[in-house]
Amino acid sequence: MTDLSCLPENTGLFFNGEFQNGNSLLTSKNPATGEILLEVSGASEETVDRAVTQAWNAQPAWAKTDIRERVACVRKFIDAIETNANNLATLDALDTGNPYRGMQIDVKISLAVMDLFAGLAPEIKGESFPGPGDRINFSVREPLGVVARIVPFNHPFMFACIKSVAPLIAGNAVVIKPSEHTPLSALRIAELAGNLFPPGIFNVLNGGRETGSALAQHPRVRNVSLVGSVPTGKAVLTDASSTIKSVLLELGGKNPLVICPDVDIDFAVATAVKGMNLTWTAGQSCGSTSRLLVHDSIYKDVVEGVTESFHELTLGIPSDHQTEMGCLTTKPHFEKVKEYLDIGQSEGAKMTTGGIPEHTPHPNGLFIRPTLFSDVSPDMKIANEEIFGPILSVLSWSTDNQVIDIANSVDFGLTAGILSNDINQALKMSKEIQAGYVWINNSSDHYPGVPFGGFKDSGLGREECLEEMLAYTQLKAINIHLR
Repeated sequence: MTDLSCLPENTGLFFNGEFQNGNSLLTSKNPATGEILLEVSGASEETVDRAVTQAWNAQPAWAKTDIRERVACVRKFIDAIETNANNLATLDALDTGNPYRGMQIDVKISLAVMDLFAGLAPEIKGESFPGPGDRINFSVREPLGVVARIVPFNHPFMFACIKSVAPLIAGNAVVIKPSEHTPLSALRIAELAGNLFPPGIFNVLNGGRETGSALAQHPRVRNVSLVGSVPTGKAVLTDASSTIKSVLLELGGKNPLVICPDVDIDFAVATAVKGMNLTWTAGQSCGSTSRLLVHDSIYKDVVEGVTESFHELTLGIPSDHQTEMGCLTTKPHFEKVKEYLDIGQSEGAKMTTGGIPEHTPHPNGLFIRPTLFSDVSPDMKIANEEIFGPILSVLSWSTDNQVIDIANSVDFGLTAGILSNDINQALKMSKEIQAGYVWINNSSDHYPGVPFGGFKDSGLGREECLEEMLAYTQLKAINIHLR
């Protein structure tokens, strides 16, 4: 029987320092078993207005609080997360279908990034500028006001933590809007840390698309940020344009991993498997290197090696601490990924392993095995559209110019990987590939402080770095005439 002791006790909306009833109900299900976990409140447009107004009223006092005190509050936030790390990992495993061990990684990443921003607080500063002898020109950075952060279903706990800390330290009030599919960890965070901040400064509003739209359109929300799909990003941009506010978007990816002919086959196979994030999110990651571009001289060997590695991965109940790979998070997304299994075969690609398992860890679970398509051409849908699941497409190439053309042929530009023993070749490719984050002889890893974000349709702005924190401030220039 599933241990549900990690579930939040409160199922309402958290704003103005307390849990309050919402206007609708959202049902959270365990995607591995189909069982209902909790029903939680959702926020209407009217409730969004009330919460944002209270945050707007509270924010000026928070902005005037000594930044050392703001950092101290965040340090207590970090301590609360670290103390409850195992329960939080279990909670997200139940709510998302991601394996417990993968969610332990989310906790570690959260703590590292939160600590990074706490340490970067002194860098929220302006500059001085030269001028005539009787003039002094300088700039200061001030908070924006109220910031809304809309987080996705694949890493609900991690994003609720790390997407709130930078704007909080910068002096803003924050409203977290979790995915309607995975609302539970944000509520648990509110229970643990919400009252570490003055009322109105840290808020959690669960809800569907209408809740996110109300936040993006609200005139007192001065910034809205999203981690999500390209269509959702476009909707946020449209909503935000009505009140002229700043926007930060981390959107989709169809990311290439280029394997050059001089690379060790075992290393290439291991990196290709790692890059799909299968044991982390079942491939539901915008940064996954889901296009494998292999030189034709080693194509057959790499396909055979990845096929074998995929076949050996075992599926399991996500909350089981021994599970390697879990399941997809929502039924609609499961059906979408299933469609791509049919599309790939209808387009003429060869499925070497994967698909819907004959025997699943639970008959009601949303399980899909790691799937590899070989003989993929650049014009196929499975080579161009973001699937956001455990499906890897393998394409071949023969010249450097050809592989760069293939890598850049999609509308996305989030991440890319290059495996090569020739550093000149790797660096040349890294300059020519249109992506915001490039690994050489690696994949998947993030490093706190290194800017993460995309080119083209993959987003606007950079996160996990000083630039993210500064994005939640606005510059004011001050001129003094000495008399």
